[in-house]
This record gives sequence, structure tokens and C-alpha cells, in this order.
Amino acid sequence: MAIQQRRERERAQRHQLIVQAARELAETEGWGAVTTRRLAERIEYSQPVLYSHFAGKGAIVNAVALEGFAELAAATRLARTKATQVAQATETTQAAQATHVSQTAAGEGTQHAALLAVARAYAAFARANPALYDAMFTLATDLSFGSMDSPQPLKDAFVELLAVFGPLAGPDGDPETFTEVGWSALHGLVTLDRDGRLRDGDGYQDQRIALLIARLAGEVPK
Repeated sequence: MAIQQRRERERAQRHQLIVQAARELAETEGWGAVTTRRLAERIEYSQPVLYSHFAGKGAIVNAVALEGFAELAAATRLARTKATQVAQATETTQAAQATHVSQTAAGEGTQHAALLAVARAYAAFARANPALYDAMFTLATDLSFGSMDSPQPLKDAFVELLAVFGPLAGPDGDPETFTEVGWSALHGLVTLDRDGRLRDGDGYQDQRIALLIARLAGEVPK
């Protein structure tokens, strides 16, 4: 039993080593540089050992993408939690000082703060991890999205988006569909920005994100 457990632990460590090496190589040289030969050299194992873990580059990309979704879920969850706590604390203070602050208005303020924080965290994640983001959304993959069979990291990432976009769907709307629309708009902004298709500098991207969130929340410019 002890020998079997050690072998399983060593295999898991090699698996993670391959995934990490692929991520590092992709971030520094692009996904075109990620080959089984380069990875084998980088981790100092033979190519047959690498193939014992992954059938090919596509399987490695899938593994990297799954890690990315797990990390995205964690980043957006942290952003949502912190923003919610700060907004609730602020609203509690305001409510104590001004009795005219309604509970509905307070709830909407917290919801807006959480959504904006998640959108900013999403954009920051994509900008900080371009090759990882490509593995998640651009490169060919056989991962199942939007279904009961989707891997848990994909579901976890979507749940975090659903938590902030979903409430904006309204009583007659479908929260998941609204979330898909909001996510698509955010992804579009992120992709155009990181590919240099939009104005850079002077906080333009943050302004765009804030405007997107305001419109999705139904705010009308005065």
C-alpha cells in the first residue's frame, strides 16, 4: 500500500510539473513553442513519460485550461467577497447616520459593488495571464462548456459570474442567460483590450468596464 501511494503521489507531482512547465513556456514564448519535445527537455523526463500522462498537446492545453478556470473562480470569489463586505460595512454606517437609506437601495449598492469588483478582477486575471487565458478561451479544446458534464472548475467559474450577473436578470429573466450575455460582453472588452484593438492608457479599460456594468445594471446616464 505504501509503495502504491508513493507511486501515485509521484505521478501526481509529474503531472503538475508538466502542466506548470507548459504554462511557463506558453507565457514566455507562446503556445507555438509548447511541444512534447520542449516540455520533456524542460522537466528532464523522456517523451514516453510525458505521453504516459497526456495523449498530446491538446490534453495538456485542457489541463492548463482547467487550472485557469479554478484560479479564475478563486480570484473572482475573493473579489466578490471583499467588495460585498466593504459595501455592507459602508451601508451599515450610512444607515446608522441617515434613516432615509432604504434596504432596497442598500442591497443594490452592494450588488453593484460586487459586480464591478468581479469584472475588474476578471480583466486583471486575463491581462496578467495571456497564454493561460488563451488556453481557456481561444485554443481548440474538447472540454464541455455549459452542460451537466462540464468539469467542476468550469462550473465553479461560472457560478461566481452567476452570483453577480444573475440578480440583474429581473423577476422575469433567466439568470443564466443574462450571465452568459454579461460574460460575453466582458470577454469581448478583455479580448479587444489585450489584443491592442482599443485605446490604451489613462484608465480607459476601467472606464469601459464601469460603463458596461452600469448599463447592465440598468443605470441611465443623467
